[in-house]
Amino acid sequence: MRFRHAPQVWSTFPELTCGVLHATGITPGVDVTPRLARHADTAHARLAAGAEGGFPEIQAWRRAFARMGSPPTRYRCAAESLLRRFRRDGALPRLHPLVDLGNALSLGYAVPVAVLDLAGITRDLTVRPATGAETYLTLGGDEEHPEPGELVFADAAGRAHSRRWTHRQSGASAVRAETTEVLVVIEAMHHDGPVVVPRMLAELAAALAEEWGAPARTAVLTAAAPEFAVPAVRIG
Repeated sequence: MRFRHAPQVWSTFPELTCGVLHATGITPGVDVTPRLARHADTAHARLAAGAEGGFPEIQAWRRAFARMGSPPTRYRCAAESLLRRFRRDGALPRLHPLVDLGNALSLGYAVPVAVLDLAGITRDLTVRPATGAETYLTLGGDEEHPEPGELVFADAAGRAHSRRWTHRQSGASAVRAETTEVLVVIEAMHHDGPVVVPRMLAELAAALAEEWGAPARTAVLTAAAPEFAVPAVRIG
């Protein structure tokens, strides 16, 4: 299985920095609570100084969304959506320890983090414009078809595992209690992305090793090296 961005994504968004992590041995019985507080404190401090729309990380994604033709205050990147909810509620719901950790990283760094269950993905996963024929399963169980041209995470079976790039994750690959193998995708558009994304990957890999005893493989993708190969340790 390979994860990659289509060439037109790199040519349209040369400022993109993408980090990818693969790990197996994930279980739900891990307490990551102590790891979440630092990122929540960072988000609180930044939001006290001004709303998330003024963060350079979020402004960069808004510019990217506008370039895609998606109104940036109607379709928000995942990090902006989390920050808005956190500012409103003061906390985020707890879902699964690895998802909670990904959400905490996203809050603290204001960078989108997608955590995908590989059991729900068929072979290669590509970030590319939708044709409109793909199927997308909502978290509520409804089936949709992405609009032609919107950027999706599409697998070889024609399933879309997100809509509008980092906006909405699919229920088909959402992490659940039975998840054991994951792919984590971290994407930044701002100037400091090349420094921040590797730092986030290293922090997440360390947490996986210390909390789950799960070794992780990581890579930072570029237009010159756009693919990440996942070992064939499963049938899918």
